[in-house]
Amino acid sequence: MLPLHSILNTHIIDSETGRGISVEALAERWQDVDVVVIGELHGHNGAHLLQARMQVALYQHHPSQILSLEQFNVVHQPQLDRYLGGELGEAEMIEDAEAWDNYKASYRPLVAFAADLGEPVIAANAPADMVRCVGRQGTSALEAFPPKMQALLPEDPFYSDPAYRERFFGALGGHGGNASNQLENRYKAQLLRDNTMASRIAQALKEHPGHQVLHLTGTFHSEYRSGTVAALEALAPDLQIRVLSPVVVEQANAPSFDQADLDKGDAIYLLAPLPPEYADPERMRDAIRAQFSEARDIECPQATSP
Repeated sequence: MLPLHSILNTHIIDSETGRGISVEALAERWQDVDVVVIGELHGHNGAHLLQARMQVALYQHHPSQILSLEQFNVVHQPQLDRYLGGELGEAEMIEDAEAWDNYKASYRPLVAFAADLGEPVIAANAPADMVRCVGRQGTSALEAFPPKMQALLPEDPFYSDPAYRERFFGALGGHGGNASNQLENRYKAQLLRDNTMASRIAQALKEHPGHQVLHLTGTFHSEYRSGTVAALEALAPDLQIRVLSPVVVEQANAPSFDQADLDKGDAIYLLAPLPPEYADPERMRDAIRAQFSEARDIECPQATSP
């Protein structure tokens, strides 16, 4: 296998055969499926370039496409629609829709492609405040939000499967069968995201029959066909869904993968490692503490007595 000389380089591997496959060939193979989910490592340049290439290739075979994004919350769909309709400029949309800091570098090409073609773009994620408050207080936190906010959520916002639960707690160093309240709340917040995204995808397909959805999300939400994918399969079992998951190789000059990697999706794409963010462990801890401090500053609404 050729080296990954740049962080922009990728190799796609068909999980069924273990052989390489091009973007064009994979798009042709998946042209008739309902939903293509591409997991990402947020901010990895190679992942975002591959997403843009897949978007174009899929559209060439299935020129009715919905772009669905974890990176926008459902409450900001009106602002996103105004941008797509030419009522807002990009800077205004970024501010009004609270786009991620890396929007211009990572997602601008995908949204611009959809906008130029007049195709829908779906703000798929759950409202950020609701996610944070569930993560802090548990599922009862939703009761304190206005009915119009609660109406944005799916009928079952906390659907889960046991394997996903174990994987989530394993990633956080806990165990699903004996989780602390704090970890349990964080898991429920994760489920709120997953089920909202699944509901948004299903609704988009009802509103735009004949379209194919391209959904972009952090890889934990989709690898092993769990998380959002499992929630979508439970919600709409007749949909054909394909998952493309990233795998960061240990050595960019000699990329390799194993069966555990192949199990992450219907296909995987190999990425070179990014440069380390910190050389100083203390500076890394300070940055993490700062992030948690910002989250604590957000006030959750209090439920009113009947």
